[in-house]
Amino acid sequence: MTKPAKPNEPLVTHMYTADPSAHVFEGKLYIYPSHDLDHAMTSNDNGDQYDMEDYHILSMDDFHSPCVDHGEALHLRDIPWAKQQLWAPDAAYKNGLYYLYFPARDEDDIFRIGVATSSSPAGPFVPEPNPIPKSYSIDPAVFVDDDNKAYLYFGGLWGGQLEKWQSGTFDPEGDGPAADAPAFGPRVAELSEDMLTVIETPQEISILDEEGNPLVAGDEERRYFEGPWVHKFNDYYYLSYSTGTTHTIVYAMSRNPKGPYVYKGIILTPVVGWTTHHSIVSFQGKWYLFYHDSSLSGGADNKRCVKYTELHYNDDGTIQTIDPHRPTD
Repeated sequence: MTKPAKPNEPLVTHMYTADPSAHVFEGKLYIYPSHDLDHAMTSNDNGDQYDMEDYHILSMDDFHSPCVDHGEALHLRDIPWAKQQLWAPDAAYKNGLYYLYFPARDEDDIFRIGVATSSSPAGPFVPEPNPIPKSYSIDPAVFVDDDNKAYLYFGGLWGGQLEKWQSGTFDPEGDGPAADAPAFGPRVAELSEDMLTVIETPQEISILDEEGNPLVAGDEERRYFEGPWVHKFNDYYYLSYSTGTTHTIVYAMSRNPKGPYVYKGIILTPVVGWTTHHSIVSFQGKWYLFYHDSSLSGGADNKRCVKYTELHYNDDGTIQTIDPHRPTD
Protein backbone atom coordinates (compact mmCIF):
# COMPACT_ATOMS: atom_id res chain seq x y z
CA MET A 1 0.00 0.00 0.00
CA THR A 2 1.26 3.48 -0.84
CA LYS A 3 0.18 7.03 -0.11
CA PRO A 4 -2.35 8.59 -2.53
CA ALA A 5 -0.81 9.42 -5.89
CA LYS A 6 -1.19 12.86 -7.40
CA PRO A 7 -1.95 13.35 -11.10
CA ASN A 8 1.05 12.66 -13.35
CA GLU A 9 2.94 10.94 -10.52
CA PRO A 10 3.64 7.19 -10.24
CA LEU A 11 0.79 5.22 -8.68
CA VAL A 12 3.31 2.88 -7.06
CA THR A 13 7.07 3.10 -6.64
CA HIS A 14 7.93 -0.28 -5.07
CA MET A 15 7.87 -1.99 -8.49
CA TYR A 16 7.88 -1.05 -12.15
CA THR A 17 4.49 -1.06 -13.88
CA ALA A 18 3.31 -0.29 -17.41
CA ASP A 19 0.41 -0.61 -19.87
CA PRO A 20 -2.38 0.23 -17.40
CA SER A 21 -5.92 -0.96 -18.12
CA ALA A 22 -8.23 0.83 -15.69
CA HIS A 23 -11.78 -0.28 -14.83
CA VAL A 24 -14.40 0.47 -12.22
CA PHE A 25 -15.42 -2.76 -10.47
CA GLU A 26 -17.43 -2.97 -7.25
CA GLY A 27 -17.29 0.80 -6.87
CA LYS A 28 -13.48 0.95 -6.90
CA LEU A 29 -10.84 1.68 -9.47
CA TYR A 30 -8.88 -1.40 -10.49
CA ILE A 31 -5.77 -1.06 -12.63
CA TYR A 32 -4.39 -4.01 -14.57
CA PRO A 33 -0.80 -3.22 -15.58
CA SER A 34 2.07 -5.26 -16.88
CA HIS A 35 4.97 -5.75 -14.45
CA ASP A 36 8.40 -4.65 -15.67
CA LEU A 37 11.28 -6.51 -14.06
CA ASP A 38 14.32 -4.79 -12.63
CA HIS A 39 17.00 -6.56 -14.63
CA ALA A 40 19.32 -5.71 -17.49
CA MET A 41 18.09 -6.68 -20.94
CA THR A 42 19.24 -5.93 -24.47
CA SER A 43 16.88 -3.50 -26.16
CA ASN A 44 15.75 -4.08 -29.75
CA ASP A 45 12.79 -3.42 -32.05
CA ASN A 46 11.47 -6.91 -31.32
CA GLY A 47 10.85 -5.95 -27.69
CA ASP A 48 13.06 -8.61 -26.09
CA GLN A 49 13.75 -6.18 -23.23
CA TYR A 50 10.12 -6.51 -22.12
CA ASP A 51 10.46 -9.94 -20.54
CA MET A 52 7.66 -9.75 -17.97
CA GLU A 53 6.65 -12.84 -16.00
CA ASP A 54 3.60 -12.00 -13.91
CA TYR A 55 0.74 -9.60 -13.23
CA HIS A 56 0.00 -7.56 -10.11
CA ILE A 57 -3.37 -5.82 -9.80
CA LEU A 58 -3.70 -2.38 -8.23
CA SER A 59 -6.79 -0.74 -6.75
CA MET A 60 -7.91 2.56 -5.23
CA ASP A 61 -11.11 3.42 -3.39
CA ASP A 62 -10.80 6.90 -4.92
CA PHE A 63 -8.05 9.37 -5.79
CA HIS A 64 -7.68 10.41 -2.17
CA SER A 65 -6.96 6.85 -1.06
CA PRO A 66 -3.74 4.84 -1.11
CA CYS A 67 -3.06 2.57 -4.07
CA VAL A 68 -3.14 -1.08 -3.01
CA ASP A 69 -0.98 -3.76 -4.63
CA HIS A 70 -2.94 -7.01 -4.36
CA GLY A 71 0.12 -9.13 -5.05
CA GLU A 72 0.73 -11.69 -7.76
CA ALA A 73 -2.50 -12.44 -9.62
CA LEU A 74 -1.12 -14.66 -12.38
CA HIS A 75 2.37 -15.99 -13.20
CA LEU A 76 3.88 -17.36 -16.38
CA ARG A 77 4.58 -20.72 -14.75
CA ASP A 78 0.83 -21.26 -14.24
CA ILE A 79 -0.09 -20.83 -17.92
CA PRO A 80 0.28 -24.20 -19.68
CA TRP A 81 0.66 -22.86 -23.23
CA ALA A 82 2.77 -19.76 -22.56
CA LYS A 83 6.55 -19.60 -22.94
CA GLN A 84 7.45 -15.99 -22.12
CA GLN A 85 6.60 -12.28 -22.19
CA LEU A 86 3.38 -11.47 -20.38
CA TRP A 87 2.79 -8.13 -22.05
CA ALA A 88 -0.06 -5.60 -21.71
CA PRO A 89 -3.26 -7.14 -20.26
CA ASP A 90 -6.88 -6.08 -19.89
CA ALA A 91 -9.82 -7.16 -17.76
CA ALA A 92 -13.60 -7.40 -18.03
CA TYR A 93 -16.61 -8.40 -15.94
CA LYS A 94 -19.56 -10.47 -17.12
CA ASN A 95 -21.58 -13.49 -15.97
CA GLY A 96 -20.57 -12.89 -12.35
CA LEU A 97 -16.90 -13.48 -13.18
CA TYR A 98 -13.84 -11.36 -13.83
CA TYR A 99 -11.76 -12.08 -16.91
CA LEU A 100 -8.09 -11.24 -17.43
CA TYR A 101 -6.92 -11.14 -21.05
CA PHE A 102 -3.20 -11.27 -21.76
CA PRO A 103 -0.71 -11.91 -24.58
CA ALA A 104 2.26 -14.27 -24.40
CA ARG A 105 4.55 -16.15 -26.74
CA ASP A 106 3.76 -19.82 -27.17
CA GLU A 107 6.37 -22.57 -27.61
CA ASP A 108 6.75 -21.55 -31.26
CA ASP A 109 7.50 -17.94 -30.24
CA ILE A 110 4.18 -16.81 -31.72
CA PHE A 111 2.16 -14.32 -29.70
CA ARG A 112 -1.30 -15.55 -28.76
CA ILE A 113 -3.93 -14.13 -26.42
CA GLY A 114 -5.00 -16.02 -23.34
CA VAL A 115 -7.75 -15.57 -20.79
CA ALA A 116 -7.99 -16.32 -17.07
CA THR A 117 -10.92 -16.06 -14.66
CA SER A 118 -11.53 -15.12 -11.05
CA SER A 119 -14.41 -14.44 -8.68
CA SER A 120 -12.59 -11.31 -7.51
CA PRO A 121 -11.39 -8.30 -9.53
CA ALA A 122 -8.11 -8.53 -7.58
CA GLY A 123 -7.55 -12.17 -8.48
CA PRO A 124 -5.85 -14.57 -8.26
CA PHE A 125 -6.77 -15.62 -11.80
CA VAL A 126 -6.91 -19.17 -13.15
CA PRO A 127 -5.87 -19.41 -16.82
CA GLU A 128 -7.55 -21.47 -19.48
CA PRO A 129 -5.29 -24.32 -20.66
CA ASN A 130 -5.07 -22.99 -24.22
CA PRO A 131 -4.99 -19.56 -25.88
CA ILE A 132 -8.15 -18.13 -27.42
CA PRO A 133 -8.66 -19.81 -30.82
CA LYS A 134 -8.06 -17.47 -33.79
CA SER A 135 -6.15 -15.05 -31.54
CA TYR A 136 -2.74 -13.65 -32.34
CA SER A 137 -0.50 -10.62 -31.77
CA ILE A 138 -0.63 -8.49 -28.59
CA ASP A 139 -2.42 -5.80 -26.57
CA PRO A 140 -5.87 -7.29 -25.93
CA ALA A 141 -8.55 -4.81 -24.90
CA VAL A 142 -12.15 -5.78 -24.15
CA PHE A 143 -15.15 -3.48 -24.45
CA VAL A 144 -18.57 -4.56 -23.13
CA ASP A 145 -21.27 -2.49 -24.84
CA ASP A 146 -24.60 -1.30 -23.47
CA ASP A 147 -26.34 -4.29 -25.09
CA ASN A 148 -23.98 -6.62 -23.19
CA LYS A 149 -22.11 -7.68 -26.32
CA ALA A 150 -18.39 -7.89 -25.69
CA TYR A 151 -15.64 -7.20 -28.21
CA LEU A 152 -11.97 -8.17 -28.16
CA TYR A 153 -9.57 -5.68 -29.76
CA PHE A 154 -5.89 -6.48 -30.29
CA GLY A 155 -2.80 -6.04 -32.44
CA GLY A 156 0.66 -4.51 -32.44
CA LEU A 157 3.35 -3.96 -35.06
CA TRP A 158 7.02 -4.98 -34.94
CA GLY A 159 7.51 -7.25 -31.90
CA GLY A 160 3.74 -7.61 -31.73
CA GLN A 161 3.87 -9.59 -35.01
CA LEU A 162 0.76 -8.06 -36.60
CA GLU A 163 2.57 -7.74 -39.96
CA LYS A 164 3.06 -11.49 -40.02
CA TRP A 165 -0.68 -12.33 -40.06
CA GLN A 166 -1.85 -10.61 -43.25
CA SER A 167 -2.45 -13.92 -45.05
CA GLY A 168 -4.56 -15.28 -42.20
CA THR A 169 -1.79 -17.58 -41.01
CA PHE A 170 1.56 -16.78 -39.41
CA ASP A 171 4.24 -15.87 -41.95
CA PRO A 172 7.64 -15.31 -40.28
CA GLU A 173 8.70 -13.25 -43.32
CA GLY A 174 5.60 -11.06 -43.27
CA ASP A 175 6.27 -7.36 -43.60
CA GLY A 176 4.36 -4.10 -43.39
CA PRO A 177 2.72 -2.22 -46.29
CA ALA A 178 4.40 0.36 -48.48
CA ALA A 179 4.44 3.92 -47.14
CA ASP A 180 1.65 5.02 -49.51
CA ALA A 181 -0.54 1.93 -48.91
CA PRO A 182 -3.27 1.76 -46.25
CA ALA A 183 -1.83 1.23 -42.79
CA PHE A 184 -2.62 -1.89 -40.83
CA GLY A 185 -5.44 -1.46 -38.34
CA PRO A 186 -6.12 -3.28 -35.07
CA ARG A 187 -8.27 -6.39 -35.11
CA VAL A 188 -11.68 -6.88 -33.51
CA ALA A 189 -13.89 -9.90 -32.90
CA GLU A 190 -17.05 -10.35 -30.87
CA LEU A 191 -16.57 -12.55 -27.83
CA SER A 192 -18.74 -15.52 -26.97
CA GLU A 193 -21.25 -15.28 -24.16
CA ASP A 194 -18.86 -17.07 -21.79
CA MET A 195 -16.09 -14.60 -22.76
CA LEU A 196 -13.60 -17.41 -23.38
CA THR A 197 -13.53 -17.44 -27.17
CA VAL A 198 -14.56 -15.40 -30.20
CA ILE A 199 -17.60 -16.15 -32.32
CA GLU A 200 -16.15 -14.84 -35.58
CA THR A 201 -12.90 -14.47 -37.46
CA PRO A 202 -11.16 -11.30 -36.29
CA GLN A 203 -11.51 -8.46 -38.78
CA GLU A 204 -9.37 -5.41 -39.41
CA ILE A 205 -10.62 -2.03 -38.26
CA SER A 206 -10.40 0.73 -40.86
CA ILE A 207 -9.13 4.12 -39.65
CA LEU A 208 -9.95 6.98 -42.05
CA ASP A 209 -9.15 10.66 -42.37
CA GLU A 210 -11.88 13.32 -42.41
CA GLU A 211 -12.28 12.87 -46.18
CA GLY A 212 -12.92 9.14 -45.84
CA ASN A 213 -9.50 7.98 -47.06
CA PRO A 214 -7.62 5.24 -45.16
CA LEU A 215 -4.63 6.45 -43.19
CA VAL A 216 -1.48 5.27 -44.94
CA ALA A 217 1.46 3.43 -43.42
CA GLY A 218 3.82 6.34 -43.96
CA ASP A 219 1.62 8.65 -41.91
CA GLU A 220 3.37 7.82 -38.65
CA GLU A 221 1.81 10.81 -36.86
CA ARG A 222 -1.66 9.24 -37.16
CA ARG A 223 -1.48 5.61 -38.21
CA TYR A 224 -2.07 2.70 -35.83
CA PHE A 225 0.92 1.02 -34.17
CA GLU A 226 -0.29 -0.75 -31.00
CA GLY A 227 -2.30 -0.46 -27.78
CA PRO A 228 -5.96 -0.24 -28.87
CA TRP A 229 -8.53 0.96 -26.34
CA VAL A 230 -12.25 1.47 -26.98
CA HIS A 231 -14.61 3.45 -24.78
CA LYS A 232 -18.02 5.04 -25.34
CA PHE A 233 -19.16 8.60 -24.67
CA ASN A 234 -22.45 10.21 -25.80
CA ASP A 235 -23.21 7.39 -28.26
CA TYR A 236 -19.81 7.62 -29.95
CA TYR A 237 -17.21 4.90 -29.83
CA TYR A 238 -13.66 6.13 -29.35
CA LEU A 239 -10.73 4.04 -30.57
CA SER A 240 -7.51 5.33 -29.05
CA TYR A 241 -4.06 3.89 -29.67
CA SER A 242 -0.32 4.45 -29.73
CA THR A 243 1.43 5.70 -32.87
CA GLY A 244 4.62 3.94 -31.75
CA THR A 245 7.42 5.59 -33.66
CA THR A 246 6.05 9.10 -33.07
CA HIS A 247 5.24 8.37 -29.42
CA THR A 248 1.75 9.80 -29.06
CA ILE A 249 -1.67 8.52 -28.00
CA VAL A 250 -4.23 9.48 -30.64
CA TYR A 251 -7.89 8.68 -31.24
CA ALA A 252 -10.63 8.18 -33.80
CA MET A 253 -14.42 8.14 -33.50
CA SER A 254 -17.23 5.98 -34.89
CA ARG A 255 -20.92 5.15 -34.44
CA ASN A 256 -20.07 1.43 -34.60
CA PRO A 257 -17.76 -0.50 -32.25
CA LYS A 258 -16.19 -2.24 -35.26
CA GLY A 259 -15.72 0.99 -37.20
CA PRO A 260 -14.79 2.40 -39.56
CA TYR A 261 -13.28 5.07 -37.31
CA VAL A 262 -12.43 8.64 -38.32
CA TYR A 263 -9.19 10.06 -36.99
CA LYS A 264 -9.66 13.10 -34.73
CA GLY A 265 -6.43 14.04 -32.99
CA ILE A 266 -3.89 13.62 -30.21
CA ILE A 267 -4.84 12.70 -26.65
CA LEU A 268 -1.39 12.45 -25.07
CA THR A 269 1.85 14.02 -26.29
CA PRO A 270 5.12 12.06 -25.88
CA VAL A 271 6.18 10.91 -22.43
CA VAL A 272 9.61 10.03 -21.02
CA GLY A 273 10.66 6.79 -22.71
CA TRP A 274 9.98 5.17 -26.09
CA THR A 275 6.72 3.34 -25.42
CA THR A 276 3.35 4.84 -24.63
CA HIS A 277 0.25 2.87 -23.62
CA HIS A 278 -2.99 3.92 -21.97
CA SER A 279 -6.60 3.38 -20.96
CA ILE A 280 -9.57 5.71 -20.46
CA VAL A 281 -12.20 5.29 -17.73
CA SER A 282 -15.09 7.19 -16.17
CA PHE A 283 -15.08 7.30 -12.36
CA GLN A 284 -17.25 9.29 -9.96
CA GLY A 285 -18.49 11.68 -12.65
CA LYS A 286 -15.14 12.46 -14.29
CA TRP A 287 -13.03 10.92 -17.04
CA TYR A 288 -9.44 9.84 -16.54
CA LEU A 289 -6.51 8.81 -18.68
CA PHE A 290 -4.15 6.19 -17.29
CA TYR A 291 -0.75 5.95 -18.96
CA HIS A 292 2.88 5.07 -18.29
CA ASP A 293 6.30 6.60 -18.71
CA SER A 294 9.89 5.79 -17.73
CA SER A 295 10.45 8.61 -15.24
CA LEU A 296 10.72 6.34 -12.18
CA SER A 297 13.74 4.54 -13.65
CA GLY A 298 15.36 7.64 -15.10
CA GLY A 299 14.39 6.74 -18.65
CA ALA A 300 14.88 2.97 -18.91
CA ASP A 301 12.31 1.85 -21.46
CA ASN A 302 11.77 -1.55 -19.89
CA LYS A 303 11.30 -0.13 -16.37
CA ARG A 304 8.21 2.06 -16.43
CA CYS A 305 5.62 3.48 -14.04
CA VAL A 306 1.84 3.93 -14.25
CA LYS A 307 0.29 7.38 -13.84
CA TYR A 308 -3.09 9.07 -14.32
CA THR A 309 -4.54 12.45 -15.19
CA GLU A 310 -8.00 13.89 -15.80
CA LEU A 311 -9.35 13.83 -19.36
CA HIS A 312 -11.68 16.51 -20.79
CA TYR A 313 -14.05 16.57 -23.78
CA ASN A 314 -14.94 19.55 -25.93
CA ASP A 315 -18.60 20.36 -26.62
CA ASP A 316 -18.45 18.52 -29.96
CA GLY A 317 -17.20 15.31 -28.31
CA THR A 318 -13.57 15.68 -29.31
CA ILE A 319 -10.92 15.19 -26.63
CA GLN A 320 -8.58 17.88 -25.36
CA THR A 321 -4.88 17.13 -25.81
CA ILE A 322 -2.96 16.36 -22.62
CA ASP A 323 0.64 17.42 -22.01
CA PRO A 324 2.02 14.97 -19.40
CA HIS A 325 4.84 17.37 -18.51
CA ARG A 326 2.59 20.26 -17.57
CA PRO A 327 2.06 20.68 -13.81
CA THR A 328 -1.46 20.00 -12.52
CA ASP A 329 -3.29 21.84 -9.76
